Amino acid sequence: MYRLLEDHGLLRERRRGHAHRSEYPIPRLEASKPNQCWSWDITRLPGAARGIFYYLYTVMDIFSREVVGWLVAARESAAIARQLIRRCCERPGIDPQQLTLHSDRGAPMIAGSMAELLADLGVHKSHSRPRVSNDNPYSEAQFKTLKYRPDYPERFASIQLARAWCREFFHWYSHTHYHSGIGYLRPADLHHGRHREIIERRQQVLDQAQATHPARFHRRPGPATPPAKAWINRPLQQTC
Repeated sequence: MYRLLEDHGLLRERRRGHAHRSEYPIPRLEASKPNQCWSWDITRLPGAARGIFYYLYTVMDIFSREVVGWLVAARESAAIARQLIRRCCERPGIDPQQLTLHSDRGAPMIAGSMAELLADLGVHKSHSRPRVSNDNPYSEAQFKTLKYRPDYPERFASIQLARAWCREFFHWYSHTHYHSGIGYLRPADLHHGRHREIIERRQQVLDQAQATHPARFHRRPGPATPPAKAWINRPLQQTC
């Protein structure tokens, strides 16, 4: 039966509302410095009772992992997202055509009013393919870090407490947390250009250790460094 259906071009997905992933282009984005590409998403935080949620909006720079903006709201709304995106772009003075903003295909992300805002700001838009979480890996990983924190509560008794907890978390994430994906630097240090001095000081400590105990080293040790580029769906390198 299946061979006959395939021979006649009838073997296809028949579920209603199902769109084949190949119909959507694979997003391929790269950033070699801060404020070239941001990723944003919305996740739910459990409220005081079952069925009550608060919505955390987060905007992240994919190169530095710095959270450039966030807010907690009582609902998921394109209007709220527009206010956050506009504020994030105005604060550092993002120039037209400088930035690409990537997100999944949630309702606030693909709203026409959001597209109009990005066009007014001169920000390029990019979207994940449907049901492909790997197309937005930075936001997904950051939400996992947030929800796996030891002090992440089972429920937030109020939206004010949710905001207070997130405020402490994001300060820790940007200014205290040494991120393994960027050479064990703090996101704020990489985002604001302080990482070079930090890497130089680490190199001095390693050189001193080698001079004190040369038998322990086969070559000059070097500190971890951040990647030269951050990618979303990095192209495969072709070999001859």
